[in-house]
Amino acid sequence: MTSTDERRGGAGPTGVRRRRGVQRWHVVAALVGLVAAGSASLFIGVGDLTPADLLDPGEAQARVLWTSRVPRLLAILLAGSAMAVAGLVMMHLTRNRFVSPQTAGTTEWVGLGIVVATLSFGGTSVLGKMAIGVAFALVGTALFVWLLQRMVLTDVVVVPLVGILLGGVVTAATTFLAYRFDLLQSMDVWMNGDFSGVLAGRYELLWLVLAATVLAYLWADRFSVAGMGESFAINLGVAYTRVVMVGLAIASVVTAIVVVSVGSIPFLGLVVPNLVTLAMGDNLRRVLPVTALTGAAFVLVCDVLARTIRYPYEVPVGMIGGVVGGVLFVWLLLRARKRAFA
Repeated sequence: MTSTDERRGGAGPTGVRRRRGVQRWHVVAALVGLVAAGSASLFIGVGDLTPADLLDPGEAQARVLWTSRVPRLLAILLAGSAMAVAGLVMMHLTRNRFVSPQTAGTTEWVGLGIVVATLSFGGTSVLGKMAIGVAFALVGTALFVWLLQRMVLTDVVVVPLVGILLGGVVTAATTFLAYRFDLLQSMDVWMNGDFSGVLAGRYELLWLVLAATVLAYLWADRFSVAGMGESFAINLGVAYTRVVMVGLAIASVVTAIVVVSVGSIPFLGLVVPNLVTLAMGDNLRRVLPVTALTGAAFVLVCDVLARTIRYPYEVPVGMIGGVVGGVLFVWLLLRARKRAFA
């Protein structure tokens, strides 16, 4: 007769426990697939570039490769991995699977910061807009957390709705300012994720998000403890307030840098962390590297689709990410509802 522990572990008739979830070879295979897809993306585009050209590239091929294709690939990998990690950190700190930079209003606050920077400082540098975007993102995220602390929420879906409503108010204010001062077209370019304009010399600030991702990994254990609640964290000797502030600062900085550099990619920081944690559990240090790889792969696939769906023209990556991410988001909501009433 099979014991209770064996049944829970999924033991078969022979009493051997089945292994479930993502295994190490899955991660290795995904990494190999990401490298292969990234290599293939170097040769997708209007400019003629084939694998054979890499052996003896001409001047034109070398210019296309090092000025456009390689910077674009690096920007995709950096932005995708960092935004996924930012969503994972916010999800743990708020203890809600549906909280991310997109559903907490952080992205919308960055857009408001960009518009304010443009109106106040005119032709300020990208670094200046980024600094102001970071400041607005920090204020907006702090306001979201402040609202959550003062509301009694019994439904897991209500929390992101609060962030979405807050983001809607901020978007309305941003749109009004952009309309009033004839910046609507510029605002659309800033907020819609698109890698077509990424060139050498225009993406290097994205390397800052790599440092933020590394910091998130180093603080992963602290974030995990803080995600269990303030009382629990304090009893274990963790400075709860400081840890939460560091985590939210990482998410805000990453969001601002990515939005200013390449625009917003909808649902990236929401669906990727959820899919990874559903497969691997909630151990933040364990799932964070896989989340980064999955986020990079998500954006890479969306970018390849954006470049091929209307070849030789491109559609914005944000449009593809919105469609794919939206479908996955609805599935996650239905799954959460089903489990809540089970």
